[in-house]
Amino acid sequence: MKRLHSSGQNYLLSELQTEEFDRLFPFIEPILLTRGEILYQADAEMNYAYFPTTAIVSMDSTLADGGTVEIASVGNEGLLGMPIFLGGGISHNRTIVRVTGRAYRIAAAPLLEEFYRKGPLLKLLLRYAQSMMSHLGQRVLCNGHHSAEQRLCTFILQMMDRTFALEFVITQEEMGRLLGVRRETITDSAIRLQDLGLIKYRRGHMTVINRCGIAALSCECYKSISDETARLLPNRRPLSPKIT
Repeated sequence: MKRLHSSGQNYLLSELQTEEFDRLFPFIEPILLTRGEILYQADAEMNYAYFPTTAIVSMDSTLADGGTVEIASVGNEGLLGMPIFLGGGISHNRTIVRVTGRAYRIAAAPLLEEFYRKGPLLKLLLRYAQSMMSHLGQRVLCNGHHSAEQRLCTFILQMMDRTFALEFVITQEEMGRLLGVRRETITDSAIRLQDLGLIKYRRGHMTVINRCGIAALSCECYKSISDETARLLPNRRPLSPKIT
């Protein structure tokens, strides 16, 4: 008998009506996503949608020189595979797992069938799509107007929101690629945050010491994105009490 590790760990799945969930249940597959695993290649057909619970997944854009920049990331608040229900069905970007964790995978066909019933799932996924578009727009503004340190702090806060954890496995080089800055820039920012007693960073492991201090140094984009997400997805669960 198939067992789910906890569908409630993903906001969108937890919001499904009982009838919707029962119809999708036979097609829901619990899986483990491993750091570095590629879910979609650019310009590839999307045969599955992924609903992370403890994993974090990035959508990357590859530049002409071979470098990559993160366009957006998704954790327990959402899904990977929006083009499936928006009509395209093709991945424009490479999608890669950044934080190892669990997720649910659903084949495109049954998800589309439920979407076209035009019930609560349709409204929920369209609200999520609007939330993601707002997130992308805010990120463009952030990249153009805010310092690397501010953006790093916002990045850390978002990682905490999605994992409910205080420690992450991530290198400075990887953070530089995700934020579109040089590794040395990330090194300087991480040293300052460590000197302020806000984080500890050693050999690819970051531990958050003071979330409030990081929030004070982050840019306005974190609050803007959080407020818009709360408006469009009002029942999303709050931060774990252990992360203060």
